Amino acid sequence: MRSGFVTLIGRPNVGKSTLVNAMCGRKVSIVSDKPQTTRTRVRGILTTSEAQVVFVDTPGLHKPVTALGKRVNATALGSVSDVDAVCLVIDATKPFGTGDQWVAGHLDLPTSIVIVNKIDAVSKDRVIAQLSAASSLNASDYFPVSAKTGEGISELIAHLTALMPEGPLYFPGDTVSDQPEATWVAELVREQLLEVTHDELPYSIATMVTEWEWPRIRCEIIVERDSQKGMVIGKGGAVLKEVGKRARAQLPEGAYLELFVKVDKDWQRRPDRVERLGY
Repeated sequence: MRSGFVTLIGRPNVGKSTLVNAMCGRKVSIVSDKPQTTRTRVRGILTTSEAQVVFVDTPGLHKPVTALGKRVNATALGSVSDVDAVCLVIDATKPFGTGDQWVAGHLDLPTSIVIVNKIDAVSKDRVIAQLSAASSLNASDYFPVSAKTGEGISELIAHLTALMPEGPLYFPGDTVSDQPEATWVAELVREQLLEVTHDELPYSIATMVTEWEWPRIRCEIIVERDSQKGMVIGKGGAVLKEVGKRARAQLPEGAYLELFVKVDKDWQRRPDRVERLGY
């Protein structure tokens, strides 16, 4: 039996969460086109008859301007040590540049793997150009993939599995994520909020399950200003109703999800509030 841990790291919006979901065969990380959707370390677990690979999804590395930004960067950088493989994920649709190089500067590149994601969205010539540009990093291996269509995913999984040392199962064979259920529900609500609210809100929204008495679940949505509270609720409660509908559709049948909106002024700039919210 082979078993081990693989960390995925990169800039925001390169598709790390979608890639982890694709490799695990089901949704373990929330996904959005908004930057810094992932805020905490999320583990997705793939178990086969021969191996168990634990994929560590990390927040996108960026230049932080708030306490929240500093915390999520620290979470990402802390995830590249004590693992069996590190993958730098870059976006095939955007030029390879200083942001990717900055992230790469935090890695042991001779032992790291570069993954060029979103190849479904560009031409083959563009993929080749991106691989050529990334070759300056002198990483150990390079894999062009599409987390959206699955192209190249099986080859990547096979390679990563072969890198894992002999070892035990770290999680039961039917486990696909180490996230507590309450955390998963809170993240699911935040994912749906990112889908239906305005572009200015993503950084200001946090979610937290405050009561769990199945099938009743109470989830608080925290924003930074009164004006944002109105945006989240929507006219006649329309936005909140839609978010609840979408989130419930992904929960077990019978779940009763209650959503409440709360203002916590400038929470993402206050380290104590960031910590209280689990970041």
